[in-house]
Amino acid sequence: MATKKLKKSGPIWHPFTQHGLYPEMTKITHATGAYLYTEDGTRIIDAIASWWVITHAHGHPHIRAAIQTQSEHLDQVIFGGFTHEPAERAAQMLLEITSDGLDYVFFSDSGSTAVEVAVKMALGFWHNQGAAKRNKILALEEGYHGDTIGTMSLGAPSAFNAPYDPLLFDIDRIPSPGVDPQACLDMLEEKCRHEASDIAALIVEPLVQGAGGMLFYEPKILRQMREICALHDVLFIADEVMTGWGRTGKMFACDEADIVPDIACYAKGLTGGFLPLAATMCSEEIFNAHLSKDRAKTFFHSSSFTANPLACAAAVANLEIWEHEPVANRIASLNAQHQQRIEKLQQNPNFENARTKGTIAAVELKGAKTGYLAEIGPKLYDFFQEKNILMRPLGATIYILPPYCISPDDLDTVYDAIEEAGEEFAK
Repeated sequence: MATKKLKKSGPIWHPFTQHGLYPEMTKITHATGAYLYTEDGTRIIDAIASWWVITHAHGHPHIRAAIQTQSEHLDQVIFGGFTHEPAERAAQMLLEITSDGLDYVFFSDSGSTAVEVAVKMALGFWHNQGAAKRNKILALEEGYHGDTIGTMSLGAPSAFNAPYDPLLFDIDRIPSPGVDPQACLDMLEEKCRHEASDIAALIVEPLVQGAGGMLFYEPKILRQMREICALHDVLFIADEVMTGWGRTGKMFACDEADIVPDIACYAKGLTGGFLPLAATMCSEEIFNAHLSKDRAKTFFHSSSFTANPLACAAAVANLEIWEHEPVANRIASLNAQHQQRIEKLQQNPNFENARTKGTIAAVELKGAKTGYLAEIGPKLYDFFQEKNILMRPLGATIYILPPYCISPDDLDTVYDAIEEAGEEFAK
């Protein structure tokens, strides 16, 4: 057999990567704590938790040991008609840390899938009660919920989904609460008052719209959105894929608003970032709408690796870390340092809208064009790469979302680099 001639970039097509601009990838050999290491031994500060997934640390020994131990017993088993201890333990622990009213756990394998599951639960809930006309989903402008066809439909029109527009289904959108909170509430109230008989659910990213530009909004606005939906019997879906696991300060963003969604989506930090696993949790009422002797009312969703035992073991170990280690103290310390450095950036003429919430901090480069495809984005990415810091700016929006183990010195290094970027690129 003839050997294929490999392209310069190799045979791998990398995500969210324009190979015409980046023909060579940075090869990572190992990681520990808040650091990534390259083939030549260069140490890179992981300032974005490797796409927001690493919570405690790269290579946390408790999670690593749990995966190794589980691999010696059960690697994989079909989850339709079967169960296993790691999944049962993970589900029980999720029930213990989430609010009453989230009563059932459906496992899947990614944030996008968790959201797809949530939407299907909402539609199935109404369909199985003879209200199939209630099939409209409301979503927020500037939202992002994933890259499958369904989740792209839920997200705001953008460069992320423009080529695939013919496949996307129609969504009614309300203004972003991170842009205009009152307009958001007014539009939601109007739609629920006049169209509730057609609306199945509202989906939101609670408190922080991530890929839309790290847009923050207040817990009271989230609470009011929830109240409006409850008043009009519209299901409320919280996409906590990014905001969960302490990112906004508390365990889940909904906790800060003291609300319980009808459906909640968790992923990323569910396993501490070790393995792909997601969970969609729902109320008993939604589960019961699918409970029947009629097989046609079955919840028809699965993946081959649903509740993979290795991933569930990682999730259990992650939840044990939350129980036994001072994670809340680490988050509070990280937030305090964010606050200190953000206050400094607020006085820096090279930046605007410097802000922080929990473990997340963000700022806009003054004078730069906004939007994901703004030319400043790759320039900033390269700038930070040269300083051995992993950052992926959203156009002119520079954000920090690190593992909770990052040291004060390393976080200062990141902020110092941001200030240098302002001196070089701000207009």
